Amino acid sequence: MEQKLVGTIAIITGASSGIGAATARRLAAHGATVAVVARRADRLDTLVSDIEAAGGSALGVQADITDRAQAERAVSTVIDRFGRIDILINNAGLMLLGPVLDQDVEEWERMIAVNQRGLLFMTKAALPHLLIAANDELRGVADIVNISSIAGRQAWANFAAYNMTKFGVNGFTEALRQEVTKKHVRVGVLEPGAVETELISHNNDTIKDHLAVSDAKNIPEKLQPEDIAESITYMVTRHRRSSIAELWAMPTSQA
Repeated sequence: MEQKLVGTIAIITGASSGIGAATARRLAAHGATVAVVARRADRLDTLVSDIEAAGGSALGVQADITDRAQAERAVSTVIDRFGRIDILINNAGLMLLGPVLDQDVEEWERMIAVNQRGLLFMTKAALPHLLIAANDELRGVADIVNISSIAGRQAWANFAAYNMTKFGVNGFTEALRQEVTKKHVRVGVLEPGAVETELISHNNDTIKDHLAVSDAKNIPEKLQPEDIAESITYMVTRHRRSSIAELWAMPTSQA
């Protein structure tokens, strides 16, 4: 049985496009007020307008969550406006690929900053409020969903640093789950396979061309952001007795 999200407040990072934007729309359609966090204010404004036009409630929060102060300020902004946080979706992510010998170390640092530090900063800032929400009468439960990747389960050549960040997300998620699950803060990790998003667009042309050819051959039908948004919604709308600790979402055509 699905739990309604009316009255809940959800924070979604990386919400200016792709999975984040699709998740914001879906959670808003289920009754949640969504605070959408990203660096691109113009896209957040458009997303908020779209959600409100569809009858939902949303707040855009411009922030670079790799900066601890900005991540903490984003959470404070939501608390100041709404007084609570019920759901945190740590979706912001960056995938930069290449061989270890040749890859620019600055690319590794950027991935660690977004995929790990940003997730840590947002979780640390939001967790006290999630614990409070889990204790009240609205739902009696709160949720953290961390968006990892199949690359958090399986390693490939040229994915080494990205693999490291996502394996780390998986480990952090499970450790945190064990810390807070008996307090009814559910912590789950979602590991998508190939999804049609902007994720590969930050790579150089050689990497992008290689991935385009490989995907066209091996994954003719990728998942869409809405597919992952549906899975996230499933995780956060379970009855409080039910916790989805790990969900692996793959295109049918991806081996």
